[in-house]
Order: sequence, then C-alpha cells, then structure tokens
Amino acid sequence: MTNSLVRGLRGATTVERNDAEAIAEATRELLNAMIQNNAIDLEDIVSVLFTTSPDLTAAFPAAAARGIGFQTVPLMCASEIDVPGAKKLCIRVLMHAYSTLTRDAIRHVYLRDAQNLRDDLR
Repeated sequence: MTNSLVRGLRGATTVERNDAEAIAEATRELLNAMIQNNAIDLEDIVSVLFTTSPDLTAAFPAAAARGIGFQTVPLMCASEIDVPGAKKLCIRVLMHAYSTLTRDAIRHVYLRDAQNLRDDLR
C-alpha cells in the first residue's frame, strides 16, 4: 500500500457460554467486522493477538481466524489477567495491519456485551 503505516485495531466481543462453536462464531463475526469497518485487505494484516477471559477455555480464537482465511497471518492467543470485576466470557483482539487510515479514523469494534468496554470509542 502506498503511504500506509502499521496501525493497531482493537476489538472485543462476548459469548454466552464456554463452547468451541460459540467462540468460533463470535471470533469470525468480530474479525469480519474489524476488516469491513476499516477497509482492511487480508494481505495487509501483519499479525493478530487474541486474548480471552480466564473462563473461556473450550477453543482457541486463532483456529476460527484460520477458518476464514488467516492461514498465513501470525496469530497468538493468551489469557487475560483475572482482574476482579472484569468482563466475563470475553474475546479481545489486537490486529496490526497496514492502512492509510489515520489513528483518529480507525474504527475499533466492540460487539455483543463488550460494547460497554470502550464507550469513548462509540
């Protein structure tokens, strides 16, 4: 991309239960929304870091990403710190991608019950 910089895109979503298919479905929905809302081409994604709240152990979100075309993108999963009162059943994403968007123009995506994590970004 001409005049592009590596940008960080944030996103989060929740699931109703610790279930592999629920985690996969929510992850796919979130990644697709992040890509669409920021006009990101899959070829421009540098890497993706996934974290899950400690109560999500049924599946790796990265496995769902590979299922929608992220086979050559470096992916990593980790568990969030178990902070008292933190959002439960939550999947968080930090995507690094080449983009011509300015930092102010990046649209971070918060879906489902994660919408209230960052009211300042709505």
